[in-house]
Amino acid sequence: MSHAKPLRADARRNRDALIAKARELFAGGCFDLRFDDFAKLAGVGTGTLYRHFPTREALAEAVYREELTALCDRARELQATLPPDEALESFLRGLVDHLHANEGLARTFATLMATRSGTLAEGTLAEGTRAVGQVVADLVAAAAGAGTIRDDVGAGAVMTALQGICATYGQPSHRDDSGDLITLVLAGLRTRHPQ
Repeated sequence: MSHAKPLRADARRNRDALIAKARELFAGGCFDLRFDDFAKLAGVGTGTLYRHFPTREALAEAVYREELTALCDRARELQATLPPDEALESFLRGLVDHLHANEGLARTFATLMATRSGTLAEGTLAEGTRAVGQVVADLVAAAAGAGTIRDDVGAGAVMTALQGICATYGQPSHRDDSGDLITLVLAGLRTRHPQ
């Protein structure tokens, strides 16, 4: 299995600067910026931009991957520090908040998907779905193992609910409705102990 050669420190700094600036611009809803302007705003040369990210799609994918890594790391941190049912709830509610905090990035990625055949983008989205699915499965299994949620409902049902939330993204009542749906999912998952 081949691995990419590690970047030199200065190249890593330039790449990180580009990703950080792109994240900021996408989150702010900046969709019409010329691609070359990312370099100037990040304080690097145009050649550096194209060396790391030959297309806007490649830059958006890099931001998406970093956001995804942070999200999965957060799930593992919650699992290590909270009771299992609280970790699951915190992750699901945090995911909804994350969608809203990164609205610009979500729209940018959706636009890229719509305007390209996007084999890379499709692969990245599938990879993201698998990664989130795995952390959700881990959280659900831990809570079921602790006896705080039902053990007859799998992570697939939770992922289906999350996909439903994503499908309605951008509608005016999405944030409130998403929070309510998470409340319903959690209520349905929790075990009921006799009084």
